[in-house]
Amino acid sequence: MYPIDKLREEAALKAPEWIAYYKKNRKRLMKMNRELLSLHEEASNEIDCLQCGNCCRHLGPRILERDIDTLAKALRIKPAAFIDAYLRIDEDRDWVFSAESCPFLGEDNYCAVYKDRPKACRDYPHTDRKKFHQIYALSVKNASFCPIVFRVLEQLKGL
Repeated sequence: MYPIDKLREEAALKAPEWIAYYKKNRKRLMKMNRELLSLHEEASNEIDCLQCGNCCRHLGPRILERDIDTLAKALRIKPAAFIDAYLRIDEDRDWVFSAESCPFLGEDNYCAVYKDRPKACRDYPHTDRKKFHQIYALSVKNASFCPIVFRVLEQLKGL
């Protein structure tokens, strides 16, 4: 397990270092896609998401219209019924799940809609993304929830 309180505490302590690293290495980061992908793969191979589930419990993914259609179809309900049952509009005017914890997360950390999960869930934790430098600030925030992001940011300082 990856206790959320401990991860948040450690990430809060490390955040100033990560931000300083970014400010000093911003241009270099723009050219590090291959190195970042390697760090992502290494961390992903060592950390079992099914032992964690913090992202599903504490981060509300943005739900796109196509996600609504896909999930409604998978659940064999109309998109409007899916929206009524599971979604709300957040302060950024995006669709997100009504509850903080994903309604499709099982006690065993398995996703009941895994093959039809939203794009934001498929792409998470974004540490394998090209142009990672564009979402670096978001990654610093995500390190409070995700041990993979935490590890990638820590390893990145050593490159």
